[in-house]
Amino acid sequence: MSAGPEDEARTIRAGRRTVRVRRPGKVLFPGAGEGEGDGGAKEYTKGDLADYYRSIAPYLLPHVRGRPLMLERCPDGVGGPRFMQKNTPEHYPDWITRAELAKEGGTVTHLVCDDTATLVYLADQACVTLHRWLSRTDRGAGPDHPDRLVFDLDPEGDDFAAVRSAAARMRELLDDLGLPSAPMTTGSRGLHLVVPLDGRADYDEVRRFARETAELAAERHPRDLTTAARKDARGGRLYLDVQRNAYAQTAVAPYSVRARPGAPVAVPLAWDQLDEPGLDARHWSIADALDQARTEPWAALPGRGRALEPALRRLAGLHG
Repeated sequence: MSAGPEDEARTIRAGRRTVRVRRPGKVLFPGAGEGEGDGGAKEYTKGDLADYYRSIAPYLLPHVRGRPLMLERCPDGVGGPRFMQKNTPEHYPDWITRAELAKEGGTVTHLVCDDTATLVYLADQACVTLHRWLSRTDRGAGPDHPDRLVFDLDPEGDDFAAVRSAAARMRELLDDLGLPSAPMTTGSRGLHLVVPLDGRADYDEVRRFARETAELAAERHPRDLTTAARKDARGGRLYLDVQRNAYAQTAVAPYSVRARPGAPVAVPLAWDQLDEPGLDARHWSIADALDQARTEPWAALPGRGRALEPALRRLAGLHG
């Protein structure tokens, strides 16, 4: 049997390197009528994924450089089996950055994406989604000290109106605590609120702060918000999830594609965009996420993270 056009490899120039993408015509994201709940989704191929990651690289790379990654791979497309990859295979090119980190009973060698060529190579490996650590290995206090805090606003079903309301309430509380925050669609159902930190506090301190802040928000709005981890205890309220704020836990990286029909993208937002009609968690895809990135939606976010200690003191006063 002769090879079809979808089997022919492409070479893509990515920064200083040229990366080979095999079977660029292979469909990773099924089109309308090929998957459940696709909502009229457009079909995208492995080549489309590689082109997207090359084009979005200037905006995505600052959010993942120096951070260990967990990779979500879909070798047969998003409708087939998928797996999470932590350890970096030995056959990956030696120019890809790695970080060997402690785990229970040993170590794991995570991939670190520092350049455009790595992004394109991962697309060739059918890596759809990048899940990043909240701490860094290349500077600061090291992998035990996060410089990002994440609140995951997880709705019941697809109730995005509840997500908008929760985000506004969490922003108000974080402002009271002296912590700037920024929203991001997850490309799935809800929003992440990202808080830049200075990296001095360790994971235990950051997670305790996140949990107590979420508890205070739920106390202020008991009919709408909850910190109950069990779904049967939430009573239809929006769950304020802080579980990602722990060593070796991850959160989807900004501008990362999600493994869903239509190739939705996790996209940073400016706060005033939360009021735009039609906004939901899957509003952007690889077709238009670059347009959103060019607006620099997080431009108002301070370049340097805040110390946690003053916020802890303010939180204690609000609880009091």
